[in-house]
Amino acid sequence: MNAESDERGKVAATAVPTSATGDVTAVVTGDGADGERPLGSRAPEFVKARRTLHLSWQVGVFVVGLAVVVTGVILLPLPGPGWLIIFGGMAIWATEFVWAQLVLRWTKRKVTEAAQKALDPRVRRRNLILTTVGVVIVAVLLAIYLWKFGIVMPWKIDE
Repeated sequence: MNAESDERGKVAATAVPTSATGDVTAVVTGDGADGERPLGSRAPEFVKARRTLHLSWQVGVFVVGLAVVVTGVILLPLPGPGWLIIFGGMAIWATEFVWAQLVLRWTKRKVTEAAQKALDPRVRRRNLILTTVGVVIVAVLLAIYLWKFGIVMPWKIDE
């Protein structure tokens, strides 16, 4: 089973004028991922040099990442930073596995797009209006409740 990606071999070529006459030379830069690190294992070279040691390294990284991700999934319904821990486990996996690196790149791209969209003045204005309407509705409901029942502490309810 090949865990590598076709993206690893891609390179970006940029046309750069090299003389006053306008001659153009192609300059090859990086892996084509806009300054992102190349895909693949980040294990030390002495580990990658020995197949058995590298396989053991991958199993260890997978087990540690799995433990962190499972902990995050358990914390999702409980109070705690479940999603943060899940992404931490994915980052552990991304030190060794290309599929996890691609998932993290996709996630970073989506989070950046959402942040940029949230900074759009029209979206911010809409969110502010919706929040204000929601606060007014909650305040009216709270006022109606207090008018009807008053403030009664739970330990002083007589029934």
